[in-house]
Amino acid sequence: MARDPREIEVLIEEAAGAFRTRDPDGRVLPHPAWADLDQGDRRKAHDLAELLRLLEGALDPNGLSTTAHTVLARIRR
Repeated sequence: MARDPREIEVLIEEAAGAFRTRDPDGRVLPHPAWADLDQGDRRKAHDLAELLRLLEGALDPNGLSTTAHTVLARIRR
């Protein structure tokens, strides 16, 4: 069954977002939307994620994305 293009776009945006849950051991888990996308739509999510991180860095006074801030916070603990 063909999927609604709007549903696919929502999944792509969810998968491209910076937030990730962690398992009890602290490992980062992929967004659940990732599993619902085919290879082409995963590529779109990846490309969107790259763009979003670049935009985040451009808006940050230190040029850092949310991902970079998260990694640095974990290192500094």
